[in-house]
Amino acid sequence: MITGIDHVQVAAPAGREAETRTFYGGLLGLEEIAKPPALDARGGCWFRAGAHELHVGVADPFIPARKAHPAFRVESRAGLQELAERLASAGTEVEWAADGEIPGIERFHVHDPFGNRIELVA
Repeated sequence: MITGIDHVQVAAPAGREAETRTFYGGLLGLEEIAKPPALDARGGCWFRAGAHELHVGVADPFIPARKAHPAFRVESRAGLQELAERLASAGTEVEWAADGEIPGIERFHVHDPFGNRIELVA
């Protein structure tokens, strides 16, 4: 039986690990975790988000996911606002969803450096 989600993977172009670390580790604040040695040579980076993982894997050819996306839960609305401000200050376009679109949820979307859509919710 399925008991939860272990990880979600998004794709990135080859050789862009520094940008991956800056966006997911630096701006979003996810903890980078070591990849198993057998997989490390493939490139990409893995991160932890609470009890779950985000794997950023290399795809060739690379096509960004503009609709499909992971959604990360932020601990509070204040934290969500702070994160939006940090991303905007770094030059990342923040697209807030309409108020009340999902009752009780405040959220916005951004795109990672490779064009993948990312949702952040509180």
